[in-house]
Amino acid sequence: MEGKKAIESLTVMNEIVLPNDTNVFGNLMGGRLMYWMDIAAAMASTKHCNSASMTASVDNISFKTPIKLGNVVHIEAKVTRAFNTSMEIHLKVWGEDVLNQHQYESNEAYFTFVALDATGKPKSVPALIPETKEEQLLYEGALRRRQVRLILSGKMKPDEAAELKALFMPQEV
Repeated sequence: MEGKKAIESLTVMNEIVLPNDTNVFGNLMGGRLMYWMDIAAAMASTKHCNSASMTASVDNISFKTPIKLGNVVHIEAKVTRAFNTSMEIHLKVWGEDVLNQHQYESNEAYFTFVALDATGKPKSVPALIPETKEEQLLYEGALRRRQVRLILSGKMKPDEAAELKALFMPQEV
């Protein structure tokens, strides 16, 4: 299976925050944003693996700045690494006050998706080819983030996480 470039999975999604999307403070509800982020991540993963895929996990979503009623939400999603049947997708979210021409960072997260075949079983995905310095850094960190996810889900024992141990344990000389 031939590898694919990270840029090939790039998905940009835009939404306007309407009254039905907000809480009592006039801010975009977190659940609505997560819904939109999940859709963007699904599109990015599908572009990479050319098949259906499903959400396997969502890392911490940090809400840095609220997005107000009437503002535009910009979501950018891109695959950062492909494993055997899963893909890590990095998402960045900005808000934009169009009237005042001001953009601001709102959120960032990592989602993991699993590619599925026609019967709904996990299937192999193409390798990812990072090209830019940022893509390379995200690619290299993805293995450590994956090990954290696997430990937290009980699918890996901490002493099996070689990449993480290398960060915290002194190397023998």
